[in-house]
Amino acid sequence: MGSPAWQKSSYSGSSNACVEVRAIAGVLELRESDEGEVVVRMAPLTFAALLQGARAGEFDHLTTSA
Repeated sequence: MGSPAWQKSSYSGSSNACVEVRAIAGVLELRESDEGEVVVRMAPLTFAALLQGARAGEFDHLTTSA
């Protein structure tokens, strides 16, 4: 049996440049579809905290140009 399928972010629309996530062996894996060999692994609670911070705008300053 193969690895679980990657789930594409709904914010990506029809674009192939997207963030993908999957659950495997009790951890969550996160990657960019165009950099598929780079995978970030984290515990589910850590992922939940990351999402909460993103929703709260904690990382917005990283996406704006100086």
